[in-house]
Amino acid sequence: MKIAAIQMISTPVPTENIATARRLMREAAAAGAKLLLLPEYWPLMGLHETDKVDIAEEAGQGPLQAFMADMAHTLGVWLIGGTIPLQAPDVTKVLNTTLVYDPQGQQVARYDKIHLFGFSKGEESYEEARTIVAGEQVSSFDAGFGAVALSICYDLRFPELFRALGACSLIVVPAAFTYTTGQAHWEILLRARAIENQCYVLACGQGGKHVNGRRTWGHSMLIDPWGKVVDVLDEGEGIVSGDVDESLIASIRESLPALRHRKL
Repeated sequence: MKIAAIQMISTPVPTENIATARRLMREAAAAGAKLLLLPEYWPLMGLHETDKVDIAEEAGQGPLQAFMADMAHTLGVWLIGGTIPLQAPDVTKVLNTTLVYDPQGQQVARYDKIHLFGFSKGEESYEEARTIVAGEQVSSFDAGFGAVALSICYDLRFPELFRALGACSLIVVPAAFTYTTGQAHWEILLRARAIENQCYVLACGQGGKHVNGRRTWGHSMLIDPWGKVVDVLDEGEGIVSGDVDESLIASIRESLPALRHRKL
């Protein structure tokens, strides 16, 4: 199956971001991709961290969810919808949620981000827990070529999350990695997750300078089960794509049966 990541530079205007996502998804599907991945925070990179609360939707309804369901059905693809803000019990916060739609436009999986990013160095400071409620459960789904493990951005630093998901054919990582942390750790961590889980990793980032002054690392990439970078896009809007080769997964796991050698 051909899969694709949609790299964006989202703005504070949801309608602009919806138009960009629609255009790039259509382009990826026209090129043959059957599974599409959007980045974290694709509908909104607000001027203030609380802006996401204002557009939070109730689970199962709302324009963002309707848009994703319609695109999956119209294009006939699996759509992993990056993240959107869903309403949380605490009305001052949101859940940062990945929703998955099948080619008929039906929601088949949901994952609420478990690990909330915190970073402070000089003038650069982030604390997602101020506006986001952490999820509690891992999640995966079957897209016809094996299990697809869901994760979001900062989750990448916690390998135990992926072990908890079990054997999978593909890990997806929608993200908005900062330029600082991305430059230092993004590719290293992604390749490590692919190697240790002997599966493909499709990582989809925000990639550039945003209206709110934030700069994200980009470098969306597809990595194979041996840790090889198949495709990458450094910065800017665009598409990263490639094929999931089930025979390569099987061959690597047979020749180096590390998953069977686990003791803990």
